[in-house]
Amino acid sequence: MIHTVCQADSPPVILVLGDSLSAAHGIERESGWVNLLQSRLRAEGYSHRVVNASISGDTTASGVNRLPQALQRFRPSILVLELGSNDGLRGLDFGTIRNNLASMIDLARKNGCSVLLLGMRMPPNFGKAFTERFHAIFTALSREKSVPLVSFLLEGVVDQPTWMQEDRLHPTALAQPKMLENVWPSLQPLLQGISK
Repeated sequence: MIHTVCQADSPPVILVLGDSLSAAHGIERESGWVNLLQSRLRAEGYSHRVVNASISGDTTASGVNRLPQALQRFRPSILVLELGSNDGLRGLDFGTIRNNLASMIDLARKNGCSVLLLGMRMPPNFGKAFTERFHAIFTALSREKSVPLVSFLLEGVVDQPTWMQEDRLHPTALAQPKMLENVWPSLQPLLQGISK
């Protein structure tokens, strides 16, 4: 279910299309980094409305299916794309992951969106070769499509035991401000194209 963080008349929209990491899995939704983003925007004087279209368990294939309707419904100015982790955890084909992400980037741009890609990494138990190839999907797409990239959404989080839930995959509420700090420097330049 799509969750709108803030209602307003007609401010520019930031659409966050993600999985459990953006859907605040295991914590209060109000504590999630996407909700904190809305508060940060207000504090910085931006009028943007954040729409959180993130669903726990979502894959890039699900994103490809859901994005057209979300673009039509919300007409966002910015798409924050945070998908791929579940594909990697399930061992899905890297080429398919890449093509799905590329399709979403292309579709968003056709609809007048700027795109911010959030990179992910696999847990180290998947092995060095697998984890490096997986992360390379995001860095390669960033170069090929000339879209800004947050190298790793959970940078500085996964190595803090108290910031991860018992499953070691999902961050706690304590980690959410850091996740926002990881996103903000790459998102802010995209906001400059839209008046405050």
